[in-house]
Amino acid sequence: MTTLLEFKQVSKQYGADTRALSDVNFTVRQGEFVSIIGPSGAGKSTLLRCINRMIDASSGEIMFDGSDIMSLKKRELKQLRSQIGMVFQHYNLVNRLTVIENVLHGRLGYKSVLEGAFGFYSKEEKRQAYSILKILGLEEQVYKRCDQLSGGQKQRVGIARALVQAPKMLLCDEPIASLDPNASKTIMNHLRNICTTMGITVIVNLHQVDIALKYSDRILGVKKGTIIYDGSPAGIKREQLTRIYGSEIDEQLGELESQYAG
Repeated sequence: MTTLLEFKQVSKQYGADTRALSDVNFTVRQGEFVSIIGPSGAGKSTLLRCINRMIDASSGEIMFDGSDIMSLKKRELKQLRSQIGMVFQHYNLVNRLTVIENVLHGRLGYKSVLEGAFGFYSKEEKRQAYSILKILGLEEQVYKRCDQLSGGQKQRVGIARALVQAPKMLLCDEPIASLDPNASKTIMNHLRNICTTMGITVIVNLHQVDIALKYSDRILGVKKGTIIYDGSPAGIKREQLTRIYGSEIDEQLGELESQYAG
């Protein structure tokens, strides 16, 4: 598989005292499902948001599909972001608008300012948006306002908005943190299916180690801005979790108890 994303010695410094990322190195191949795990404040969200430059890294090099992300100018950055869909923990939807209107906002990266302001979308764009909503089980909610939806439905709208961009990669920042277990399972099943059937690379920040183990091809374990595990789910054992989570280890081992039985 082709390398789609590469981090080389990437660091992020906030002010004089806070180092959020420290010399991070990893690569992600096209079509991979990668989960980033680690305790709160480990740098997971910072790492994810450096990929699409919602946060600018302080040093190092980030390559996406052959482009040096950190050197891109404003127009080039807009084009890059159309290739990288983003799914947020708190959905980032416009509640007063309908589901289909929110999804079509994913096409704004391809529009001029005027087209975006007046909501000019082609019949093909609308057909594609409906098709994606159908795949995600939302065909009956197409014309509902988003404030009428459950949390799980809102997150599926967020995924649809990202997919209508026709991205090469999806970045998902704690996409199930606000959801109940049933809605979480639905979201993770959809993300795994998107990766498997559409060939879209998925990188997801997760607090739940058990879910990361179940769905991922690969896991990055982050602690204090440094990657201390990069490998398959099968390689995550008690020792690795202790290194990643430290004092939070009991909570994570509780979730994984059945895997260590006997």
